[in-house]
Amino acid sequence: MLPDFNALAAFVIVAEEKSFRAAADRLGVTRSAVSQTIRKLEEALGIAVVSRTTRSVALTEAGERLYAGVAPALSGMQAAIEMAASQRDRPRGQLRLAVSSIAESFLFGPMLASFAESNPEVRLHVTVTDEEFDIVEEGYDAGVRLGEVIAQDMIAVPVSGEQRQLAVASPGYIERFGAPAHPRELTERRCIGWRRAPNLPAYRWEFEEEGREFSVSVNDAITTTDMALMIKLAVAGAGISFGMEDSFRSAMGRGELVPILERFCPQFPGFYLYYPSRRNMAPKLRALVDHLRSFRQTQTHSDG
Repeated sequence: MLPDFNALAAFVIVAEEKSFRAAADRLGVTRSAVSQTIRKLEEALGIAVVSRTTRSVALTEAGERLYAGVAPALSGMQAAIEMAASQRDRPRGQLRLAVSSIAESFLFGPMLASFAESNPEVRLHVTVTDEEFDIVEEGYDAGVRLGEVIAQDMIAVPVSGEQRQLAVASPGYIERFGAPAHPRELTERRCIGWRRAPNLPAYRWEFEEEGREFSVSVNDAITTTDMALMIKLAVAGAGISFGMEDSFRSAMGRGELVPILERFCPQFPGFYLYYPSRRNMAPKLRALVDHLRSFRQTQTHSDG
């Protein structure tokens, strides 16, 4: 039978103190408890490790060898335990996030930059991906997705306000072909579609009319997995495109794209940072959640 960890730890202290009484004081137990622990250790090993007299305690040859092998290992374990405990209060280590490519409100620079500056011991690794997978199984600390696709057993913290999807086109396209009056007319227009991966169908164009949701199978003259390319093509007048309003906001602000069919594009819950429900959240993740909430409040007040 192998001795337990506590017995080995007690033995190391006895070896260092060369006294059962001093070892008992360090351990906060009685002298007889220490003596009994060493006796059980020797029974488990089948050999004496301590030589006792009325005045002193010394290690036997077997005890010397045991101490030489066990003491460094216990010291290393103690250091590892203390290091792990230090993580309890201080944000540090690598923080892995899986973020949707369309989560503009999270991916734009200032929020992540200010978090990194405020938490210099946190190494932030952001994977921008639209693949659907279990973040826990893949080793991520958290993810950012639209609220409607997040599993109910996750904790979710909003990172944006309500969102909506828009159909957009360049002023040049509208001048040449006119703007459609209803989403049904999109089947007769050249459209630019987006898809998550080459082997998946293009993203559905979804609208709402009088409270009823419906989708349109548009004429995808061009499809791409790159949102940035989709926007560039729309700006160049290649056709009508469809996506998150935030993705088009910069181009619309410059007058390069114009929203169309807006009355058929309702708002819906936006993006959330989500993570598993854990009793003891890692300080690095807690720091991100707190920073995100503070940053959003600051942005809300400045916008107001």
